[in-house]
Amino acid sequence: MTELSIKDLEEIKKMGFETYAYKFDRTHYIEDVIKKYSNVKSGERIEDVKIAVAGRIRSIRHHGKLSFADIEDASGKIQVYVSIDKVDKKGYELFQRLNIGDIIGIEGGIIKTVKGELSILVKKIILLTKALRTLPSEWYGLKDMEIRYRQRYLDLIMNPEVRKIFITRTKIIDAIREFLNSKGFLEVETPILQQIYGGAAAKPFKTFLNELKMDVFLRTADELYLKRLIVGGFEAVYEISKDFRNEAIDVKHNPEFTQLELYKTYLDYNGVMDLFEELVRFVTKKVLGTTKIEYQGHKIDLTKWERITVVDAIKKYLGDDVSKMNLEQLKNVAKKHRIEISDDMTKGEIIDNLFKTFDDKIIQPTFVTDYPRETTPLCKLNRENPEFVERFEPFAAGLELGNAYSELNDPILQKKFLEEQVKLRKKVDEPWTEALDEDFIRALEYGMPPLGGLGVGIDRLVMLFTNSASIKDVILFPFMKPE
Repeated sequence: MTELSIKDLEEIKKMGFETYAYKFDRTHYIEDVIKKYSNVKSGERIEDVKIAVAGRIRSIRHHGKLSFADIEDASGKIQVYVSIDKVDKKGYELFQRLNIGDIIGIEGGIIKTVKGELSILVKKIILLTKALRTLPSEWYGLKDMEIRYRQRYLDLIMNPEVRKIFITRTKIIDAIREFLNSKGFLEVETPILQQIYGGAAAKPFKTFLNELKMDVFLRTADELYLKRLIVGGFEAVYEISKDFRNEAIDVKHNPEFTQLELYKTYLDYNGVMDLFEELVRFVTKKVLGTTKIEYQGHKIDLTKWERITVVDAIKKYLGDDVSKMNLEQLKNVAKKHRIEISDDMTKGEIIDNLFKTFDDKIIQPTFVTDYPRETTPLCKLNRENPEFVERFEPFAAGLELGNAYSELNDPILQKKFLEEQVKLRKKVDEPWTEALDEDFIRALEYGMPPLGGLGVGIDRLVMLFTNSASIKDVILFPFMKPE
């Protein structure tokens, strides 16, 4: 805000104009005007129509008794043609006081200039909002990423391609809902505030409930409550929700993120892989019109998904066959790849850490399957080798897009695995150690049918579909350090 902008504001008020209007009766979006009158010939005028559009001034040019401006709404941009013989004197004087960034409403007809520029022939000008800050230069734009993320409103004004990303994001979520609803899934809502958090090995955010004088947590995942609904008789449920993890902030992680979780009865993880492939095909065709995309220079066909076990992936990417190695051999391999190990690490933990050294190198669409048992307590043991579990993660373009299981429904085994997880966390003295959710175990004791579950990171999926290098590019207001 500058002294000059305040002076303009006061001068406009002295002229008798309202500077912050209550409403405007718009008849057209700019895009509709352009489509309807695109065939008007150069030099032609159509004055016997009423067009009322509203938008922000993006440029303004004065030439004596004739002025021009470009105004922009959510649908597009158009030139306005302001002639002193078409508007009253007071309205023309108002226009001389306006600046880039001001929001105006205009009424008039159509003219195409001799240079072929379709324009609105202005008959009436209404100031709707006087801007007190000047927009960055159109020529140089808004390039500073720090400012773009902090002041997303300014980023959206200055960079139309950013607006397109978030329009695409909405379309992706709409398409996911359309697909799942067509498959008989029921969209549900589960608690964000939880007395006992669970469903993910992640650090929670803790807060305090004044009324009951107790600590509560923001959910890290929706899993345990969605499974309670399966016990209750629903057979296919999903939730698109905000989850919260008090962990990393980087190009792939934000403490508050959007996740799809779904559960369907009588599927195992192979059936969930098929469902995920079908979901991705549907969404990409619906939103992008194709299943072949480019991400950061990589051409990717989202109809072709490889399936490979963790052990085979290690052999493929690192050249080490860990399938028959004992603990000491695995430790030696870990040292070779500069993985920090401790004396009490298990074979499964070492295998998982070996995989994490290259998972961001998986470019073509791939389901990595059969992780070590230690990686999750909520998954069924692999039918062929109980040292592993029936779990998969979909990868594409170096992005881990989700996580899925053949869900564990044996209450005795589930309690054993969860107790082991609690002990492991207490051993490292984490202050956020998860308590055992006895009510979840009780629910399983009533009987939960076989089912497959899937969690998908919506933000990462949007990154992939919009060729965005950072998660901050696809979250409207990413978390930032204080200024």
